[in-house]
Amino acid sequence: VDQKVKETIPFLFTFVLVLISIIPIRVPGYAEIAPVLPLISIYHWAIYRPTLLPLWAVFILGILYDLLSGVPLGLYILVFLSVYGIVVSQRRFIIGKSFLVYWLGYGIIALGAALESWFVASVWYASLLNLQSIFFQYLISFGIFPIVAWISLRLQQAFFRQEPDAPGQ
Repeated sequence: VDQKVKETIPFLFTFVLVLISIIPIRVPGYAEIAPVLPLISIYHWAIYRPTLLPLWAVFILGILYDLLSGVPLGLYILVFLSVYGIVVSQRRFIIGKSFLVYWLGYGIIALGAALESWFVASVWYASLLNLQSIFFQYLISFGIFPIVAWISLRLQQAFFRQEPDAPGQ
């Protein structure tokens, strides 16, 4: 596979997760608690290959997620960029650690992202939104993390050398 094509894999995979996230599921209340799947991929690539999912790509993914999911424009742009920035700056604490550390790190980041999205949406609508929905969305995202992370890790192993980007990159 051509190198330039390989370098689009993190973006394309995350974009597919955006599309999967917005598939309408006919379960009452599901839309309020649907997991934000692209967040898992952004977390993964920000740790292991931030050069392959740069800031501008995360911005585009945020725009697409906002437009396709119907949330206020800018909400997930802000959340995705915040997560990316924090994870890239702290990735040295996760690289080389066990899967449990990787997963718990996601749990902390996803909780912050959930609270950030709740706060921004509450300000946007000038009303305190239901925290219970955000909590269940967080739990579902945390629970589904191993599946999406496993796919991300397999893609990384299949298409890229084993060493992660150096922490300064």
